[in-house]
Amino acid sequence: MKKWMILLLGCLSMHVHAEIVVGVTVSATGPGNSLGAPIANATKIFPKTMGGEPVRYIVLDDASDPTAGTKAARKLASEDKVDVLIGSSTMPSAIAQATVAGEERLPMIAISPIPINPAKQPFVFSVPQPTLLMVDALTEHMVANHVKNLGFIGFSDSWGDLAYSSMKASADAAGIHITGNERYARPDVAVTGQILKLMAQNPDAVFVGGSGAPAALPQIAAAARGFKKTFYQTHGVVNRDFIRVGGKSVEGAIAPTGPVVVAEQLPADHPLKATGLAFIKRYEEEYGTGSRNAFAAYAWDAAAIIEAAVPTALKAAKPGTPAFRQALRDAIENTHEVKGTHAVYNMSATDHNGVDKRARVLVRVENGEWKLIR
Repeated sequence: MKKWMILLLGCLSMHVHAEIVVGVTVSATGPGNSLGAPIANATKIFPKTMGGEPVRYIVLDDASDPTAGTKAARKLASEDKVDVLIGSSTMPSAIAQATVAGEERLPMIAISPIPINPAKQPFVFSVPQPTLLMVDALTEHMVANHVKNLGFIGFSDSWGDLAYSSMKASADAAGIHITGNERYARPDVAVTGQILKLMAQNPDAVFVGGSGAPAALPQIAAAARGFKKTFYQTHGVVNRDFIRVGGKSVEGAIAPTGPVVVAEQLPADHPLKATGLAFIKRYEEEYGTGSRNAFAAYAWDAAAIIEAAVPTALKAAKPGTPAFRQALRDAIENTHEVKGTHAVYNMSATDHNGVDKRARVLVRVENGEWKLIR
């Protein structure tokens, strides 16, 4: 009898320690805080169990700095022994962390739209819509509205580079000429010189390759000088801070985004209306009416993908082991038809993003709110 009880207690002890640990890094401070803070909020409503096992979340702030992001990812991988990493909310930090994920053989789901080569980065996945997919939606709107010449101003970092190269490819295919390539740093407080150069080019419209509140700066500067052309923004601006900072200067701004942002405005048969409304209800119960946020929803989708993959991974190994990391990576790569808030995810060995056109809508700032265009 005693031997049986000892064996039972040992099994129970082993079960207690089969805890799944998820590391999360966000840019909760620094220029990217308008993106990172809502993601940190979202972790508080993440699932408490996955596949019947308890889940613990460790959230670290990378301060919008790639070096700090690298250190945070290494700490989570080596010291905290996390089973999977979600991060980061700013692209430069996420790119740096993807390198760590590869070295540590740690599955990572990025919540910024970093470029991924699955053959060279087998442990890295991403939930945000690919930039080219989103930019193409803007280009279609430009063509329909007879835009022939497009001005560009964006961040002087990897996100600005990706926004420019994506728009250049899309615009070239549509016969739209980009008149120039102005840049500014995320922490800058003025872009007067860049805007004057852009105005001198007399474009039909302007595309801003920025994200978060700092992306409002060009529109504020342009509005102050009476420049009234249409401004197009990336999906990296769709949050309340962008509108709060930009005020009336960003009225009319057009951006692509995930369906969750305007879930109530979606047609009844939209495949993501139900999941979007469910997330909004849960998030706003916790943080108040109107607190919904596209970036918090990206984090929610990352957790949904992990949750879908965990039961399969648990059949192969126990959490806290290199074998479980590998099994979880394999299971994530084989997730199909996972309905998130932004997209229906179908991962594969050649596609570590797994989204299609169902993942995008166009919105416009109208009276201080994001309104569905199409």
